[in-house]
Amino acid sequence: MTADTATLLKTLSTSDMLEIDGLHAFDFTLDDQHLLIECMDGRVNKRWNFSLEQINAATFDQTLQSWTITGDTGEHRLVCLSAFTGNNNDEDEADDDA
Repeated sequence: MTADTATLLKTLSTSDMLEIDGLHAFDFTLDDQHLLIECMDGRVNKRWNFSLEQINAATFDQTLQSWTITGDTGEHRLVCLSAFTGNNNDEDEADDDA
């Protein structure tokens, strides 16, 4: 991925999980106005909120394969991840039924 081929907004729309400043965040919400990220760091609930303007201003760092986004609390490193999904259907069971 390069900054020329993708935007953070586009990448977020296909992401299942984020890593922000080294913390994994499964709980994030992206809508037409902002990005809200929440995660637990030990016993502390951390939250980040980024506006659409901040998302659009984010830059991709090719070397680190991450996005740099600047919010109200400073600069943050954001990695967008896609999770693997599986199903409980065994393909072999379908063959046994035939």
